[in-house]
Amino acid sequence: MHDLKEALADEGSKVSSSSSTLDICCADALSSAVKPSKMQKTSDRQAAAVTDLSDDFESSDAEVYKSYSIGGLTWSLSNDRKIKDYLLFWIGSDNSAFANIVLTFNDCEIVRYDATEKCLTTDVSQTTRILKRRYYLVEKAKDANVVGIVVGTLGVAGYLHMIHQIKDLITKAGKKAYMLVVGRPNPAKLANFPECDVFVYVSCPQTALFDSKEFLAPVITPFEAMLAFRRGSLWTGEYTMEFRDLIDMPSSEADTNLAEPRYSFFEGGYVEELDVEENDNDKDGLALAVATEKALRLRDEDRNTLAKITPKSGAEYLAMRSYQGLDINYDGPAPKPLLIGRTGRAAGYEDEKLVKPEY
Repeated sequence: MHDLKEALADEGSKVSSSSSTLDICCADALSSAVKPSKMQKTSDRQAAAVTDLSDDFESSDAEVYKSYSIGGLTWSLSNDRKIKDYLLFWIGSDNSAFANIVLTFNDCEIVRYDATEKCLTTDVSQTTRILKRRYYLVEKAKDANVVGIVVGTLGVAGYLHMIHQIKDLITKAGKKAYMLVVGRPNPAKLANFPECDVFVYVSCPQTALFDSKEFLAPVITPFEAMLAFRRGSLWTGEYTMEFRDLIDMPSSEADTNLAEPRYSFFEGGYVEELDVEENDNDKDGLALAVATEKALRLRDEDRNTLAKITPKSGAEYLAMRSYQGLDINYDGPAPKPLLIGRTGRAAGYEDEKLVKPEY
């Protein structure tokens, strides 16, 4: 560990724009016996006493240090230091776990070392690209009428509370929510639910990010859903994917201004939110049809507002679908009887006379 810290100090001094002394904090997988924040207070000769000192460290320095945890990695910094002042050195490939780090600590300077390719990457342009992509999905989700909550985990602590919290948030926003349990989602599975305009994937933070370009509808995280479905929410740049941080967020009150139009960047004007609660008095079988219809819109002369016309029956909504399935009550002409085809090869079928070439 000492040699690794020296190597990091040498490489970090080359890429860091700060001329001050580097303060290196190493994160490791959290366990009951080893915690990186305690290892910083313990020398190599006192490593055996880490477990005995853990309780005293937590009780005495709980107010002095601030803990950070992401994806099973944990470390602590003193309260007089900020995480954005540190350079993050990631050892690994460019995968979803690294994207999680980039989103969560987007204010930090990040350096990645790929041990397989043996190269050091300091390009931070992907950070801006990832943030722009996630912000685009948040704005796209605001225009959704039907939201599918995809349950991707049954073992992460707090997943059930998060599902109910997201469902209540969607309902208060005047949208229709459906819960889907499909295992590990892929484009083929989610394509079976074309009524859903957006999917909220509730899963382990390390596997919650998807490249939604492969899907017919955007796939967002619970944090992005809270930004999209809370009226007046602004993204300050902070990003989190841990359930415990989202559960601690204050719950939003029911929006009383749903009748007020909202500006949509994709529609280029003001849109009218659907009030699903008003549709509860209608037939339950028409709730999905009313909530998902969004094809027919009438613009006024100023092209600033949108008035929606919804179908009055499930048959009208079904007629709008591009594929309706097989028609059992087929009234067309009767199919022709089967005909016996030819046998043989394409070079010469049995019913064809072979003509020998003359030499």
